[in-house]
Amino acid sequence: MSKVLYSTPTTPFYTHIEKAIESASKVLAWTNLALVAVIIIQVVLRKVFSNGQIALEELQWHLYATAVMFGTAYAQVTNLHVRVDILFQKFSARKKAIVDSFGLLFLAMPFVIVVILHSYDFAYESWRVNESSASPSGLPYRWLIKSVIPLSFVMLLCAMVATLLKNIDTIIKGAAHGSE
Repeated sequence: MSKVLYSTPTTPFYTHIEKAIESASKVLAWTNLALVAVIIIQVVLRKVFSNGQIALEELQWHLYATAVMFGTAYAQVTNLHVRVDILFQKFSARKKAIVDSFGLLFLAMPFVIVVILHSYDFAYESWRVNESSASPSGLPYRWLIKSVIPLSFVMLLCAMVATLLKNIDTIIKGAAHGSE
C-alpha cells in the first residue's frame, strides 16, 4: 500500500507574487539611473553645446513613464503607497485588512481592469502601424512605450491580487483568534 503524502505550502501564494514583483522592480529601477544619465547628457548638450536633442528629450519621458508605471506595483506590494485615512492607522490588523480589501475590490481593481482592457487596444494599434515619434528626429518605436501601459497595469493587478490574498489571510486568522 502506498502512502499518500499531504503537505501544506509553507509559503503562501501571495508571497511568491510579491517576490516576483519585487524582483522585476529591482531590475526596472535601473531605468531611474538611465533617466538621470540622459538628463545630464541632455543638459550638457543644451547648455554647453547649444545642441539639445529631441530624441533625448523623448527618452527622458519614456524612462520616467516606465519607472513610474512599474513603480506602482512595487508600491502596492511593499505598502509604500500614500494613505490619506487618518482613522486607518488606528484600526486593528483585521479591520485594516477588511477596509483595504473593500477598497481594492470595489475601487482600485475595477479601475485597473478598465485601464488594462482599453490600453491593450491602444498598444496593439501602435504596434500594428509601427508607430514612431511625430518629430522627424524623435524616437522610433513609440509602440514600445505604449506597451508599458497594459504591462505595468497587469503587474499592478497582480500586486493587488497578492495584497487581497494577504488581507484574506489576515481576516481569517483574525477571525480564528476572535480579534476584531
